[in-house]
Amino acid sequence: MIRRNLKFASGIILTILVIGLIIAKYTENKAVNTIKTGSSAVSNQINHSQPISFLLLGVDTGSDGRIDRGLSDSMMVATMNPKAKKTVVYSIPRDSLAEIMTNSDKANVQKINAAYEVGKSSVAKKTVSAFLGVPLNYNVTIDMGALKELVDFVGGVTVKTDIDVSFDNQTITKGTHHINGKEALAYTRMRYQDPRGDYGRQLRQQEVLKQVVDKLRTPPYLIKIPDLMNKLGSHINTDLTAQQIEKLVKAYHQCSQHVVTGQLIGRGAWINGSSYQIIATDKLQAASNQLRNNLGLAPKTLDNTETRLNQLNDAFFNNANSTTYNTNGLDSTYYTNNTH
Repeated sequence: MIRRNLKFASGIILTILVIGLIIAKYTENKAVNTIKTGSSAVSNQINHSQPISFLLLGVDTGSDGRIDRGLSDSMMVATMNPKAKKTVVYSIPRDSLAEIMTNSDKANVQKINAAYEVGKSSVAKKTVSAFLGVPLNYNVTIDMGALKELVDFVGGVTVKTDIDVSFDNQTITKGTHHINGKEALAYTRMRYQDPRGDYGRQLRQQEVLKQVVDKLRTPPYLIKIPDLMNKLGSHINTDLTAQQIEKLVKAYHQCSQHVVTGQLIGRGAWINGSSYQIIATDKLQAASNQLRNNLGLAPKTLDNTETRLNQLNDAFFNNANSTTYNTNGLDSTYYTNNTH
C-alpha cells in the first residue's frame, strides 16, 4: 500500500526530522555530540550529495527500565534523492518472514525484527537489504525510551481510540484522551488486543508521532530543541558520523518537499508456534522498485530466500483461508506469548 503526500510522520523518520531541526536552527555541535554517531564513514554517498538510503529502527530497549538489546519494534527503509527533492519511505511488518543474514553457512528464516537482536544494526541492515533488494548506506536506531521524552517535551498528545488499549499497567479507554509520555509509550506498544495486530500498532505510532512533529515545528518548541537533545541524544544511535549528519541537513533538507510513504502488507501464517506475516513477491517487488527508483537505480527482479519460498507455497497464496506456510526446513525458532 502506498500513500502519496505525507499526512503523518511515519515511524522513525522522526529521528531525522529532529536531527535536522536541531542543526538547521541552532548549529550547536554539543547537540550533535549527544548522539551516538559512527567513528568512521561506512559509506561516502552522503559526502557527494548522491541519493542515499537508510534503515530506520525503533527498538524496545530504553523503556520500562529495559537495558538489554531488545527487538526492533519498528523497521523502515527510507531513500532520499536531493536532485529529485524526494523521499520514499516503506515500513516493514516486524513479524515478516525473512532470512536473517549472518555469516552462517546455513540459511535461517525468522521474524525480521529478530535480526537486530541477533546482530544489532549491521545484521538488520544486511537482512533488510536482501529482503527488498535495495542497497542500504546507513542506519539510524532510536529506542522506545525516546518516545516518552518526546511526548512529555511537547506537553502530551491527544489520541482518539476506538478500542481499549492496555499495556504495562497503563489503560487508555475507548474515546478521546490527552496522554503523557508514559501513557503514550503504552498506547504505541500494545498490539495483541488490537484486531489489526501490528498494523494497528503502526497506525497508533503514526497518530502520536504526527502530533509530536507538528508541535516541534512551532516556535515555542523550536527554541527549546537543544534542551530536548540533552535528553534525547542518548536514545539515538547511528553509523553516520557527526560531519555526515551536518551534511545530511545541509544537502538533503529539500527531500522533505515530496515524501511518499508505503506500508508492506502481508498475510498471516502459523509457523513453529507463532504467527508470521508473509509478504507476497509482487508486493516485495513493488516496494523494491519504488525505493530503487528514488536511488536512481534500475529495477531488479528479486531472487532471494523469501521469493523462492513463496514459489514453493502456491497453495498458501491460492487459498485465502490457508495459514500453512512451508519454510522448507529453514525455520527452527519457536516463540511464546511473551514475544512482544
